[in-house]
Amino acid sequence: MAGRPHALTVMLASALLVILASCSPPKPDVTLDLLHGDWQDVPGIRAASGGLQVTPTARRIVEQSGEGGQPNPPLNLAGTHLVVGGDFSLSATFADVSADASWALYDRPPVIADEFRVEPAGLRLTLQGSDLKIAVFDGKQKKDVTQPVPVHDEHVTVNDPGAPFTVRRSGDTLAVSSGTDTLSSLPLGKVFSSGELWLGFSSDSGDFEITSLKAVAPGNTGLRTSGAAAADVKPSGDGLQALAARTRQDFLVGAAVALGPLTGDEDYAREVVGNFGALTPENAMKPQFLSPQQGVYTFEEADAILAIAQSKGMAVHGHTIAFTEAMPRWMQQLPTGSKTERDASAAALLDYLTTVVTHFKGRLASLDVVNEPFDVNQGTSMQQNIWYRVFGPGYPAVVSKAVYAADPRVLQYINENGADVPGQRQDALLKLILDTNAQGGHIHGAGLQAHVYNLKTDAISADALTRTLNRFGDAGLHVRISENDVTDGQGKDAQAKQYATVLATCLRSPTCVSYTTWGVDDRYDWWIDDGGSLRQGHDHLFNNGQPTPAYDAVKRALGG
Repeated sequence: MAGRPHALTVMLASALLVILASCSPPKPDVTLDLLHGDWQDVPGIRAASGGLQVTPTARRIVEQSGEGGQPNPPLNLAGTHLVVGGDFSLSATFADVSADASWALYDRPPVIADEFRVEPAGLRLTLQGSDLKIAVFDGKQKKDVTQPVPVHDEHVTVNDPGAPFTVRRSGDTLAVSSGTDTLSSLPLGKVFSSGELWLGFSSDSGDFEITSLKAVAPGNTGLRTSGAAAADVKPSGDGLQALAARTRQDFLVGAAVALGPLTGDEDYAREVVGNFGALTPENAMKPQFLSPQQGVYTFEEADAILAIAQSKGMAVHGHTIAFTEAMPRWMQQLPTGSKTERDASAAALLDYLTTVVTHFKGRLASLDVVNEPFDVNQGTSMQQNIWYRVFGPGYPAVVSKAVYAADPRVLQYINENGADVPGQRQDALLKLILDTNAQGGHIHGAGLQAHVYNLKTDAISADALTRTLNRFGDAGLHVRISENDVTDGQGKDAQAKQYATVLATCLRSPTCVSYTTWGVDDRYDWWIDDGGSLRQGHDHLFNNGQPTPAYDAVKRALGG
């Protein structure tokens, strides 16, 4: 039996290990070539012989009133982004800049709504001639979220615009250089604190090429590329869709989703893929996101959402074709003064419709062909939007027939709020659908949004919803609960009870074929109040990555 090692021997061995470790060479820098990464789902970027070609998209977010137009430049949300645990440098070289070239580097995707964009912490470089604008954002929202104010904003002169631009983080300092010239050095603050880097390139009025793009970091910082958060997530055997299928195999439980959190937030991806069997693109299929300029289409982000859905076996409900809001400026401003103008505008609208429906043909289970046709004050008169002004009050039939011609298999719905319970608005919706079909339309059913913004005035009882579903069923129509969300203004228990009531009532009725929540996690539940301030809501089944009491109630309603 060998004796125990002498204490001195152990100490010498330990010291030797320390010396050897201190003498071992440092890990070499990690260098990643990003030029040939996955950029196919970024609007305005195409592979070119010399690298990447960037063209303007004119993507902007228009407010409900049709005013405004906050820029919405794209990021590489569905492709490669970076993970790094410390210092790094990123360099890019631009060529053939015809007007302006912008490079965005953010530490998380922006939150995108149909009326505004919440700018994350990050950096934007904009080159125009020899002028370089350097704008740094800290992710904190000022009074007007639609006009984000950088915490650092300067213009510098670039001696050689063709030299590589480099963004370098070193400790608490952020430096921007061109070739060997340091252009700016500033305190880092909380910018790039997430450990992730999201990249985007865009131009307002010209095009340019990116001929080199690489990231470099010390070997011990863990620099690597990462794909979409949803890539490795699988549906859960005890998720909401799985539970619903035990009662009705063909019944779909869905959610409205956004690409940014679906690809960049592991909690959100787990919540969506684990629980839902269907999804609705929250904004990515609205007109201003699909066609920011007449004849120009930016399908990339919607395509990325649909690709994720297909890979997870999820059905997709398209949203939307004819709508008063979320329209690009060119569509809103189509002339309607004379018959000649209306004929030309009709051709433009139908060209848009046919292009969109044909593009998504075979990938959508159902589609909102008309969204919110009635006035916003819960009346029964139709909104006189561009579709109404061009085609008249029978425009839903025109839209429905054109959709059917482009894709006869997609199930068509007219989607409306405030028609979830019996009343004049429900009467008007049912009549509109029946009239549309009498005029040759192909409407399969009604989308009842079921927004509950105030439980004292908007609550939906099981009895009222049952009568509603029976009424549409008797008319030969189906119903989707299409956008259910519930305020917690009267408490979490009341919120949970209302959620469970709507879903359980829908599940019991053969008329009701699917149930969709409008959103997933309160982490992304933001709205702007009447004073222009950004507010966070708490209306969803998850909050900051955790299930809420409403989720538990919904699960119990499904037998889980």
